[in-house]
Amino acid sequence: MARFCITGGKRLCGQTQAGAAKNAALPILAACMLATQPVRVRLPDLSDVRNMLKILRLLGCGVSVQGDWADIDAQSACCWRMPADLSGKMRSSIFMLGPILARFGKAEFTYPGGCEIGLRPIDLHLSGLRALGVTVRETGGRILCAGSLHGARVHLDYPSVGATENLLMAAVLAQGETVIDNAAMEPEIEDLAAFLQMLGAKIQGAGTARVTIQGVETLGGGSYEPMPDRIVAGTLLAAAAITGGDVLVRDARAQDMAAVLSKFEQMGCTVEIGQGVRLIAPRRLQAFRTLDTRPYPGFPTDMQAQLLTLACVAEGAGAVTENVFENRFGYTAELSGMGADIQIHGRTAFVRGVAHLTGARVYARDLRAGAALTLAGLCARGETIVEGVSFIDRGYAALETTLAALGACIRRETD
Repeated sequence: MARFCITGGKRLCGQTQAGAAKNAALPILAACMLATQPVRVRLPDLSDVRNMLKILRLLGCGVSVQGDWADIDAQSACCWRMPADLSGKMRSSIFMLGPILARFGKAEFTYPGGCEIGLRPIDLHLSGLRALGVTVRETGGRILCAGSLHGARVHLDYPSVGATENLLMAAVLAQGETVIDNAAMEPEIEDLAAFLQMLGAKIQGAGTARVTIQGVETLGGGSYEPMPDRIVAGTLLAAAAITGGDVLVRDARAQDMAAVLSKFEQMGCTVEIGQGVRLIAPRRLQAFRTLDTRPYPGFPTDMQAQLLTLACVAEGAGAVTENVFENRFGYTAELSGMGADIQIHGRTAFVRGVAHLTGARVYARDLRAGAALTLAGLCARGETIVEGVSFIDRGYAALETTLAALGACIRRETD
C-alpha cells in the first residue's frame, strides 16, 4: 500500500511534460497482435501498461523493454485465451478482443475490470463484432467468440471509444469494407488509426463520426510514438491553477484540449499556446457556472474530478453534471471532509467555493479521483494523506516526482 503525503500551500512553477498517452498506448499495444513484423512503441511507465505487456507475453508475443521503448514481436503469438487474473484488473484488456479475433478467428475472455466509476458494459463491442460475422456465447463466467471476420456496416448506439477502437482493429484484417457510423471521435482513435496505417492498414475518417476500413491480408511492422497524454497535461495545468502557479507543459497539444482550456480561462487563468501549453493562474480562481461532460469534442469525463476540485476553492458557485458515468462523484465525500461545500443531486454536483480546504486523510477509489484529491492536498492548509495511490499509478507515471519538481511538497510512503 502506498500513499502521498502532501503539505499544501506551495505555488507550482516551472516546465514539465505529460508523456505518452495511456489511452493511446493501450489500444496500440493490443494492435501489435496484428503485426507480422516486429513493432517498437514508446510507452509511459504505468501499471496498466505493464499489465498489458504481461498479457502480450502470456499470449505468446516476444516483449522486451528498454527505457521508454518496448519491442514487440507477435509472430510467435499462439494463445487466444485471455488470462483471467490480468483482464480482471484492467478495463483496457477488452482491447485485445478485436485483435485476437482477427488473428485467430476465435477468442475467450472474462469481463474486464478497472476503476469503479459506474457501469461500462461491453455490449457495443459484442454487437459490433456480431455484425462482422462473430458468434458470441457465455459459459461459466467466460465469453467465447468465434467467426471469420467480414466487412459490414456498423452503427454504434453510443459513440463508445472502446467499441470504436475494438471494431477498428478487428476490421483491418476483415474481408471487404467496414463502415462504423456514430464512431467516437477522440484524438486517441486518430492515433490508433495512424499506428495501424503505419503497419499497412487502409483507414479513412478516423476522428470523425464515420470511419471506413478496407480490409487487407497482412500488416507489417515499424516504430511509433503515441500522442501526448491530454488528461495528464490537463491535470498538471490544474495543479498550477489550484496553487496560483505558472506551469508550462511542453508537449501538450492545445487542439486536443480545447474544452478543458476554455474552462481554465473561465476561471480567470491565462492560457498561452506555443511550445506546448502554459497556464498562469490568478491569486484566486473564479467559479465557472456550469460544466457538462460529453464525448469528444465535449468536456472529457476524465477531467471532471480535477475541475470540480478547482471549483471547491474558487470564488462563487457552479454546477458539474456527469453525463458519461453514473457513479463518478464518489470522491466528493472526501473533498467534503476537507471542508468543501458540495451538494449532489442525481448526476449534478453543486459546488460553492470556500476560502480554503484543510488537510485530511483521504482515500482514492479510482484513478481520476486520486488525481483530484492530490490537487486538493496541494492547496489545502496543513498535511493531506492520499491513500490508494495504486489507482493513481494506473494513469500517472510517478506523479509525486513530477509535482515535486514543480515545487510541491509531496512524497510517497509505502508500507
